[in-house]
Amino acid sequence: MQQDFFKYQAQTTKFAAGFEVEKAEGSYIFGKDGKKYLDFVAGVSANTLGHSHPKIVSAIKDQAEKYLHVMVYGEYAQEKPVALCKLLAEATPNPLEATYLVNSGAEAIDGALKLAKRYTGREEIISMKNSYHGNTHGALSVSGNEFHKREFRPLLPLIDFIEFNNEKEFEKITEKTACVIAETIQGAAGFLVPDENYFKNLKKRCEEVGALLILDEIQPGFGRTGKLFSFEHFGIVPDVLVLGKGMGGGVPVGAFMSSKKIMETLSHSPKLGHITTFGGNPLIAAASLATLEEILGSGLMNEIEKKEKLFRELLVHPKIKNINGKGLMLAVNLGSPEYTLEIAKRCMEKGLIVFWQLYRNEYLRISPPLNISENEIEQGCRIILEALDGL
Repeated sequence: MQQDFFKYQAQTTKFAAGFEVEKAEGSYIFGKDGKKYLDFVAGVSANTLGHSHPKIVSAIKDQAEKYLHVMVYGEYAQEKPVALCKLLAEATPNPLEATYLVNSGAEAIDGALKLAKRYTGREEIISMKNSYHGNTHGALSVSGNEFHKREFRPLLPLIDFIEFNNEKEFEKITEKTACVIAETIQGAAGFLVPDENYFKNLKKRCEEVGALLILDEIQPGFGRTGKLFSFEHFGIVPDVLVLGKGMGGGVPVGAFMSSKKIMETLSHSPKLGHITTFGGNPLIAAASLATLEEILGSGLMNEIEKKEKLFRELLVHPKIKNINGKGLMLAVNLGSPEYTLEIAKRCMEKGLIVFWQLYRNEYLRISPPLNISENEIEQGCRIILEALDGL
């Protein structure tokens, strides 16, 4: 299978692991090598409730027996997509009330950018340096790392970038700005958390000039920081909220939310302002609804702060420079990309899956399932420390 993987499936790097998966359950992935591996990555923050969560699996099975795709997005009323959108509206503050379901976080970013342009009638966009929003042309255009963009230009025009956490650059946000887009916690840059009042002042500036504030919660959303969405820590509500990854608990999904007033502009002049065949797929919506219900009803979010504290208490070592992030979205600074790759390799050999940050490879990613146990946290941290001691 590994040979066929490299021969027939398109690759994204020259050094893919090619690890052969047999099954996955809870906080573990089981390989065809007969070993089990504790998962501190959770599908890069996608497996919110771990692997093969029984409530998600049951929801998928139940929906599969009723119907799958029946009509292009936005035409038929289907039970699970409607229930998901309703619960999202009930769980988020006003004016977030209408949800557009799509297939991925990157598509949701593209839809959100189109929505901002359509609603404001403006063309200019402000994004953040070192940001990451995905790899479609639109999402790549507002991502802030030129190395990853250079070979794919020309991209969207009229985009400028400001430095995250630097309020002095707010002057670039003007009456010509359609929207400012930001990750609430910068992911690929090393899980950078905003200063206490940064987003309050950014939202104020947007309101002053009539620009929309789009917050990308594709990675920190759905309980990962101890709140359903991480913007709730910072005392603001975005005009447009972008969702993905952990929303589906392991299935491909994305969405963007806004007020009914803003969102309805995609339905006319022109109609079909955004259209997607499989967005709102009932099977995916069933899994997403089960995930959201479990997050809201289980008390899991109340445990996140305690689990973060445990990670920070255990991961103390002379070779660890600092730990960025919030909740179960942590980046461990090991000083160099080469060192991080070696530690990840050694952890895998010892039965622990860890990864690295996209732009800042010196950071080791820790983003386990939210329902990981304290014993599993202790077990995984012990392996990381053993790997560090071995170098």
